Amino acid sequence: MTTAFISHQDCGLHNMGPEHPESPIRLLAIQKVLQKTGLIEQLKQMESVHVTPEQIQLAHANLHQTRLEMKQPSEGVVYADEDTALCPDSLHAASLAAGSTVLATNQVLTEKVDNAFCAVRPPGHHAEHNAAMGFCFFNNVAIGAMHALLQPNVNRVAIVDFDVHHCNGTVDIFKDKPEVLVCSTFQHPYYPERYSDIQRDNIVNCPIEAHTRASVFREQLEKHWLPAIQNHKPDILFISAGFDAHHEDPMADLNLTEEDYRWATQLLMDAARTTCGGRIVSVLEGGYNPVALAFSVQAHIEVLAGH
Repeated sequence: MTTAFISHQDCGLHNMGPEHPESPIRLLAIQKVLQKTGLIEQLKQMESVHVTPEQIQLAHANLHQTRLEMKQPSEGVVYADEDTALCPDSLHAASLAAGSTVLATNQVLTEKVDNAFCAVRPPGHHAEHNAAMGFCFFNNVAIGAMHALLQPNVNRVAIVDFDVHHCNGTVDIFKDKPEVLVCSTFQHPYYPERYSDIQRDNIVNCPIEAHTRASVFREQLEKHWLPAIQNHKPDILFISAGFDAHHEDPMADLNLTEEDYRWATQLLMDAARTTCGGRIVSVLEGGYNPVALAFSVQAHIEVLAGH
């Protein structure tokens, strides 16, 4: 089993301020744990590449990037919304994050690797077709999924999202594209409170109440995600891998542990193996306790790598 680990040190240049939870420390913590355990040496390490404007426009409005570029400051920070700020290097980092999913998709579809994990920031799943929000500028997974659909022999794609926040941006982009299945578990009611009740055959929303036991999360995946993936028969599976449903995360109130993420990854690996030859691209989303995040990512990648 060959797993690509795609990242770039410049993803750490995006900095929304010392008190902002979406911090460069997140990636540093992941790298530190993977190096300490030795897992990083067992992965195919690759450096992120920049996304192209044409690739951004696969998922976003034509002027989405231009509007963000007009807001980006030469110094300090400027807010795109109440909790999403641009610093001088933000779009440089966001371009690398989105480009990573394209690179990962190409690596997996050409069978150079079995699967891939993109350790990148800023995250992407709240970025809608025509709006940046929720710490997100470009929807990394959506860009990767749209790029995949342009490739030979890719007719259907599945995206699954176990971040504690609902993937409103991903749903917005794919709500009228039946070739893309979007499955999401999320704390509800909670941010962003957009598209969480939308009714579409290709959208599987699984809201979970705050303080719910972890077994409910597992039940939702088995009862709703698994049959949806099996019925959709995707040619590649994307994971929006947010780890902020961890019980030690400060941003929410669910009770998952590293073992729940390990279990979920194995479930998705098994589903991908039977539907799309095991082709998986996983992309980091949330996770705001650096220690819990790092060890959750460790568990996730261990399963991807066949450990």
